[in-house]
Amino acid sequence: MSLIFFSIIALLILVLLFWVLNRMILHGKWEYVIFFLAFFLPFYITVLSLAYLSTNSVLIVNIFQFLKEIVVLSAIISFIFYQKNIFAYPFRLHTVDYLFLAFLGLAFIYLFLPLGEASLINKTLYFKNMLIPGLVYFLGRNTKFEDKEVQLLFKGIFYIAIAAFLMNLFERAIDTHLQSLTGYALFNQQINDIDPTGHFGLTWTFETQAVTKRLASFFSDPLELASSVLLGFSAGLIWFLTSKRANATLATFVMLCAMGSLFFAASRAAFLAFFVMIFFVAIIFKLYKLILSGFFVVLLFIVYVLFFASEDFYYFVVDTITFENTSSLGHLVEWLLALDSMIANPQGIGLAMSGNVGSVEDELRVGGENQFLIYGVQLGWLGMFLYILILYFGIKISLKVFNQTDDLMTARIAFVAASVKFGLLLPLFTANAEVYTYVSWVSWWMVGYSVFAYQRIRYAKSSIT
Repeated sequence: MSLIFFSIIALLILVLLFWVLNRMILHGKWEYVIFFLAFFLPFYITVLSLAYLSTNSVLIVNIFQFLKEIVVLSAIISFIFYQKNIFAYPFRLHTVDYLFLAFLGLAFIYLFLPLGEASLINKTLYFKNMLIPGLVYFLGRNTKFEDKEVQLLFKGIFYIAIAAFLMNLFERAIDTHLQSLTGYALFNQQINDIDPTGHFGLTWTFETQAVTKRLASFFSDPLELASSVLLGFSAGLIWFLTSKRANATLATFVMLCAMGSLFFAASRAAFLAFFVMIFFVAIIFKLYKLILSGFFVVLLFIVYVLFFASEDFYYFVVDTITFENTSSLGHLVEWLLALDSMIANPQGIGLAMSGNVGSVEDELRVGGENQFLIYGVQLGWLGMFLYILILYFGIKISLKVFNQTDDLMTARIAFVAASVKFGLLLPLFTANAEVYTYVSWVSWWMVGYSVFAYQRIRYAKSSIT
């Protein structure tokens, strides 16, 4: 049965791959790389798990594992090939471009510096994981879509959010994680050398402290689902706010599905990030009643916890705030270890020495549950500040584009770019969130698209004056 199911999924992926490569190679539409990433990455771990469960072949797993990199590199080659004179291409670099180049350039230098105990292979794999989002940003930076193409991308994001929620409902109905059916634990054990943990035979991430299930749908874990919810909700929200109410049914349903998945994922950081993003949106649209309503809801929650909540829930909230909760305490310990390393080694200790990715060996890992500190441990304070500046200017420019552009579809992309990157700031404090490729890569593409739009707006204004 698993083989039949995997065969159907593999066929769908090959159809998507053929369509994207055909557009990129034969028609010079390197921009279509975003469609493959947006429609493939949410199912990435599920596909790999099913591939190994069905075939027991590491080779087949590797083929699907590196499809995303192959498609991105094919898009870069297509971009270069279809330029009449690549050296005459009008690169007008923006602050975000310079910061990205500096960040990746620093990482490239650290790839060869004799720092840290990680092997060159692991350093190279880690650098690849840093480089690909930069290339995706670059492709977005050189993309100008027609309205129908942007609409296709948003509909894809909508249907993924809906499908994720429907899968959550299926998991709840059968009281079983999807990952228990797809060979997730076997894949992790045989390919990633990660033994099953927790009460459900997966990892501790799939359960709460009260040993209840945290669901992940077809994503790699509940934390990735929770972060990806921000993308689906933000896309649905801006579509709702910029459409006639008669045409907003789908967007409304998407937002409801996104919120439903957020509850199934049961991530405290994502819950808080969700409300922070809503507050951010309220500021953008000057929805002061929404802000007041948000404060009122928070006040009600405080009153509920203090006077009406069960004793277990009361101490759960208190322990979380005071970092006495096991999970919260674990984050705090990891942060302190990372900060101690950064103070002792302000220049960093080298690539592949921090973070929760496969190229980082557990016995060498220093810290790993804070994306900012992960880069700080490896690349020093300079690397961490470069990453922070990229986020700051990326959000700032996306907001400017949203407020200044006359193109509705561009405004929608800029809005999602700004709100998702802002909303992800909290998950970045508690997880190696850049490894959540779906939300990370798609939002970096949107930031690049927004910077390109900003450059067009700026140069259009300068040409008029």
